[in-house]
Amino acid sequence: MIIIIFFIAHWFLSLFFQTFYLHRYAAHKMYSTPKFTERLFHFLTFVTQGSSFLNPRAYAIMHREHHAYSDTEKDPHSPHFFTDVFQMMYRTAISFRLYEKRVKEPDAQFKGNYPEWRLIDYYGSHIITRIGFGVLYALFYAQFATAWWQWLLLPLQFIMGPLHGAIVNWCGHKYGYSNFDNGDKSKNTTPFDFLMLGELFQNNHHKRPNSPNFGARWFEIDPVYPVMKVMHWMHIIRLRKPAGA
Repeated sequence: MIIIIFFIAHWFLSLFFQTFYLHRYAAHKMYSTPKFTERLFHFLTFVTQGSSFLNPRAYAIMHREHHAYSDTEKDPHSPHFFTDVFQMMYRTAISFRLYEKRVKEPDAQFKGNYPEWRLIDYYGSHIITRIGFGVLYALFYAQFATAWWQWLLLPLQFIMGPLHGAIVNWCGHKYGYSNFDNGDKSKNTTPFDFLMLGELFQNNHHKRPNSPNFGARWFEIDPVYPVMKVMHWMHIIRLRKPAGA
């Protein structure tokens, strides 16, 4: 039971900071926040993603490319140009690594206005740090696992960040329904998206890329948006009004 709780907690904490900080802040700047709070969110993203920490700068650049070139040959991770999700993950990882290591520079339109913390970004992406987190996960399993099948969850925790991205990019552009004609293949995979905290409302998001609420119809509930509203009310963040709203 402890392992299941640990896995679920890791799943949702990692996913929350991926959608709240990396996606809605680093890539889209849906809200503003003081530098201290930004650093706190940055650090919590590192801790919760652990062995699969995603560099905010690289994430923001690739996500902006994804919006600009959605489901075309220039889209860095459209499922319609790969035979399976593993090929898509592999190609995405290669492109991500180039931006992470600053071996490749993005086009000017995708640069800037994303959070950087060189210390965390460097050590969070270092192989030693990733292995260290993996060892901690394994030791936790060794202490608390009560059945052999629980160990099958451990590899998923090693790659939690990219796993979330793969689910969203694959399912959100292949399966579901559309509220809007965006000129791409984006879908709303499910009418209520608790499992991925609203990230699978891809069709809505591609229509309104700067809206902090990924839901569009009354029954489409984005679980992260109410949290952001409360944080706005508490003056932790300041939600920005989307253009045209």
